[in-house]
Amino acid sequence: MANSPAPALRLFEGDEAELQRWTRATTVRAGLAKRARIVLLASEGVANTRIAELADASVVTVLKWRSRYEEAGIVGLGDADRSGRPREVDHAGIVSATLRPPPKKYGVTHWSSRLLASHLKIGNATIARAWREYGVQPWRSETFKFSTDPELVGKVTDVVGLYLAPPENAVVLCVDEKSQIQALDRTAPMLPMRPGDVEKRTHDYKRHGTTTLFAALEIATGQVTGAVKPKHRRQEFLAFLRQLDRAYPGRELHLVMDNYATHKTPEVRAWLDQHPRFRVHFTPTSGSWLNLVEVWFGIIDKQAIRRGVFTSVKDLNAKIRQFIIGWNDRKHPFVWTKTPEQILAKTNPKRTSETRQ
Repeated sequence: MANSPAPALRLFEGDEAELQRWTRATTVRAGLAKRARIVLLASEGVANTRIAELADASVVTVLKWRSRYEEAGIVGLGDADRSGRPREVDHAGIVSATLRPPPKKYGVTHWSSRLLASHLKIGNATIARAWREYGVQPWRSETFKFSTDPELVGKVTDVVGLYLAPPENAVVLCVDEKSQIQALDRTAPMLPMRPGDVEKRTHDYKRHGTTTLFAALEIATGQVTGAVKPKHRRQEFLAFLRQLDRAYPGRELHLVMDNYATHKTPEVRAWLDQHPRFRVHFTPTSGSWLNLVEVWFGIIDKQAIRRGVFTSVKDLNAKIRQFIIGWNDRKHPFVWTKTPEQILAKTNPKRTSETRQ
């Protein structure tokens, strides 16, 4: 009977320390901590009715967990498997619904997890799990552009071939211009970075004009030859070609350039014809990303221009030149890894209306 004294419960070897830890740990569930306390009190020979009082439980509960521990030890104190078949959710069906436009009645362009959950009458956490499993991200959007150049294959093969296997005793230069660089001056002094606080600048600024940066990146070394000009017409481009002529005397030069009109004027063509050691390789239409100097433009923009403060165009030009000098002191080669076949394989649009099965 519950009121009769019960013999002390014998603990399995090594269990006492673990049970004591359960009663003290803040990360252990309250129910599990209560069961551990019941078993510990029972091992001390405390009567079942007194254990029920101390553990704030019924005598039936005390008898239940004593019995469970006697049969299976600590493992027996865990929750038993619940009956009934767990609900199955078709993640592929969720993703299929995600890829279809939302009904017009919602007035939205894409699904959110909560809206789709309401539409399918399931939990939004289930929606999120399905999206993670299939790599679906409806909240993201990117742009794309396909090249319509009829010589796409030939130009890609030509340019990438230069990167992967440059001609012997020749220099490969990636040439382009970064135009309309603004000399922006903030309306108040910058607040410098401090421990626990990032650098701050005002959202408004003063415009002091623009400049154009012409650059030629030597892919084998990372060396950059640059020039800043007020405009980016054929005159400025010809002046830059003459600068390259002086910088690389007597060397065979292979120039990778895009199809910008300035690069193809009669004056430029005539000059190139007069300098046969300059060999031009054009990137495909809408394929300027093949030009490695664009990578370097991204570096100078991030490291020297975007967060810079320039009181005049002259100041901007001076800081661009300073960056180029510093870059050439710490330069590194630019290595291309993709083959023409790998690049051309991506020119076909991805099919987005299928789900993985």
